[in-house]
Amino acid sequence: MMKKIICSLLLLLSLTSCSNDDAEVIPYNNPELALNIPADFPETNSFVHLNKPTQYGVILGKKLFSDKRFSTDNTISCSSCHIQASAFADHNPKGIGVEGRIGLRNTPSIQNLMFMKFYTWDGSKLQLEQQPLVPIITHEEMDSSILEIIDKITGDAAYKDLFRKAFGDENITSERIYKSIAQFEYTLISANSKYDKVKRKEAETFTESEAQGYQTFQQKCISCHSTELFTDQSFRNIGFPLNTDSNEAGRARVTGITADYMSFRVPTLRNIEYTAPYGSFGQFPTLKSVLDYLDNGVLNADNLDPIFKNNNNRIPLTEKEKNNLIAFMKTLGDKGFLEN
Repeated sequence: MMKKIICSLLLLLSLTSCSNDDAEVIPYNNPELALNIPADFPETNSFVHLNKPTQYGVILGKKLFSDKRFSTDNTISCSSCHIQASAFADHNPKGIGVEGRIGLRNTPSIQNLMFMKFYTWDGSKLQLEQQPLVPIITHEEMDSSILEIIDKITGDAAYKDLFRKAFGDENITSERIYKSIAQFEYTLISANSKYDKVKRKEAETFTESEAQGYQTFQQKCISCHSTELFTDQSFRNIGFPLNTDSNEAGRARVTGITADYMSFRVPTLRNIEYTAPYGSFGQFPTLKSVLDYLDNGVLNADNLDPIFKNNNNRIPLTEKEKNNLIAFMKTLGDKGFLEN
């Protein structure tokens, strides 16, 4: 009798153990997301195909993006500076990190990143998966480390579940963190502005002012703000007021080439209405102040862009042209992108 009881207990324990093992290895369906990529947009960054957005990868990335434990004092997340209602920028001249520390540059908007060749103002990163480490370790931003972050979230049950669903097991690594954040950012595609709807010949049409602004834009702005991203992704010195921070050198910080001094990546104009102030360190509070500066004349420099150097260091604009240009630029606002 005792032998039967012992056998029964062993069988029960064996079945329970198998059941638990099965629960730990339940496969999750983690499909690749079908993104609505506009046909007339540029080709995607060459690294995107190595880390295509998936259902759970994006969910995990969005959660990581909003986690304040990424900063050393648990007060700053990626979304603290990249605010969706501001096209994932903010309204400070320069980024503000832990303990109110002021960064070097204005927070750039995050949109259409899968189509970008370079990241950051000076193009220091060519692969989006390499970018998150920069704010994590920068003293003026999060002032933390990836190992500190992993230690903070390793015991989090929600993260364990999401890492398992996204990658097949609960192992939390730096590579997986970077990949997930990038997957989320790859989904941030803005292509449904009034401009896009007019181009697609949908219900909306340009007002007279917007149409005239578009004409002026094609005559005086499109050399730099080209393609459907409204940036040619080049690096140019356009004579904006200089950032007096001794750490600033623009693109030259990356290349070490004198000819790149104070050259910055041409920013996109999409959602420009929502991303003030403007310039690499927020030199201009309004779009009007930018256009006034270009009209009045920019700072001279040996490497000043030929568009300015060959035209008396300015882009001449009448007041009417400025108003019309602003009206057109506002058609590049994608309100749905700010809300979803």
